[in-house]
Amino acid sequence: MYGKIKLYKIEDLTKGLKKIRNQLHKSNWIPEIIISINRGGCIPGVYLSHHFNLQHYVIDIQLRDSSKTPDIKFIEEKIIKFKNILLVDDINDSGKTLSIIYNLNKKHAKKIHNATLIYNIESNVKTDFYGKKIKRSEDYNWYVFPWEKW
Repeated sequence: MYGKIKLYKIEDLTKGLKKIRNQLHKSNWIPEIIISINRGGCIPGVYLSHHFNLQHYVIDIQLRDSSKTPDIKFIEEKIIKFKNILLVDDINDSGKTLSIIYNLNKKHAKKIHNATLIYNIESNVKTDFYGKKIKRSEDYNWYVFPWEKW
């Protein structure tokens, strides 16, 4: 399914965050809070929360490396508190992780947008703000982010 490992460098992170920041400024939409998805969204979420001077929460949804069921009640508690939420993750590959939150939100009708460093345009969920677009059917690389490789 995936090809070779491709390192996503600190320079890529900086460039991606600047793109996301600029897209957010141009959108005229301002989140009240940034919610990062553990673990990949934590670092970019912290950067964005500092830049926009916003609160930052972390929610735990690990579908790739864990058989643990996400704590939906905790996630829902965070969503209920705020009207405008920016979800942050490192990659939107299939859209499964983001779908969990958007499905929860259907009964709360909050304004949730998402930002990812890498956006697979073939994902089931659209990414609103992104650092880089890929097309998974053409890009088989397995992206390794700086916080994944020590």
